[in-house]
Amino acid sequence: MPKACFNSWRMPPCYLEITMNEKISILIVDDMAENLRLLTTMLEQTDYLVRPATSAKRALAAARQKPPSLILLDIRMPEMDGLEMCRELKADEALKDIPVIFISALSETEEKIKAFEIGGVDYITKPFQEREVLARVTAHLELHRQKVELEAINRRLKELENLRDNLTHMIVHDMKGPLMVVNGHLDMIRMFDAAALSKDGNHSLTEAQSGIKRLARMVSEMLMVSKLEAGKLVSDFKPCNLSALARKAAADICPAKSPKQIQINLVSHPENVIVSLDEELIERVLQNLLGNAWKFSPERGTVTLTIAAADGRVRVEVNDAGPGIAPEFHQQIFEKFGQVASGMSRQGTGLGLTFCKLAVEAHGGSIGVNSQAGQGSTFWFTLNLN
Repeated sequence: MPKACFNSWRMPPCYLEITMNEKISILIVDDMAENLRLLTTMLEQTDYLVRPATSAKRALAAARQKPPSLILLDIRMPEMDGLEMCRELKADEALKDIPVIFISALSETEEKIKAFEIGGVDYITKPFQEREVLARVTAHLELHRQKVELEAINRRLKELENLRDNLTHMIVHDMKGPLMVVNGHLDMIRMFDAAALSKDGNHSLTEAQSGIKRLARMVSEMLMVSKLEAGKLVSDFKPCNLSALARKAAADICPAKSPKQIQINLVSHPENVIVSLDEELIERVLQNLLGNAWKFSPERGTVTLTIAAADGRVRVEVNDAGPGIAPEFHQQIFEKFGQVASGMSRQGTGLGLTFCKLAVEAHGGSIGVNSQAGQGSTFWFTLNLN
């Protein structure tokens, strides 16, 4: 459609200096004066601050000096067209989030497709329909306002999360000293006064030391999660017999005289599954998964650990007959402090599975769970063999 010619209207000479503190500003870019006049008249009725520009180069300079809230941009212009200007806007960190609505003729289908591909949010066609123009502008200004508010809320939430994590890290780090002191005194009581204690007293001493060990493990786990998230944990990768490591982890979890059992079921290369890994990290992963399975299994239940190697990868599965986890919570349980209520009481920091996820992913592997409520759970992770 040919461009209209309207010579009686002139652009305000000092539009760059217009103050935009009190009104929403809209930058209109079109080389035809009549189009600028029509759009300006429509938008000023809604109390927007309109900034017209007759070329893309002038518009870019204006936007960089004072970014507008929205840009109406003609596709076809001499020297620099609207598509090229939009590319420059999207390449500029300070301007890339400004919504761009293109101005086009009804026949410019290919140009409109390109406009969306490079970041345009909408288009209006000539001849202009006032209600359509106002509706599209209002809608995208509101969407942009909501986006900005959401980003501000997300930044604030991230700041609060960082504050919580820093405070948690500081408290947990400072807990290590007192825990060592308490455990040291309990060791001294066991060494020098155990004979003087009753059977119940010795049992209480054992339970106290067991609780101290669990608490020390939680402290260590929280610190390791913090380091893994920050990418500050130095890993020590070396060839390791994963089968032997699994047996060691199972022995740490399962007391010899307990009615519960942990059965090691090795599939494919049963005695010699060699993987390059950080032994401490993966041993903790195995202990966490086995410990959870142990805790939530019924009396005289069986926890099965399966290691299967094939196609350059090894898959480790820990299966239990516990209360199970509904599918809608499968993702949540791997998030920090994410715990899911079930028929059995959950205890701990809520970081065990978060640690497992971070540790496995630090090895280039993946982790997940297959479970249904009331049908037990199978937690699994994979690692590369090479």
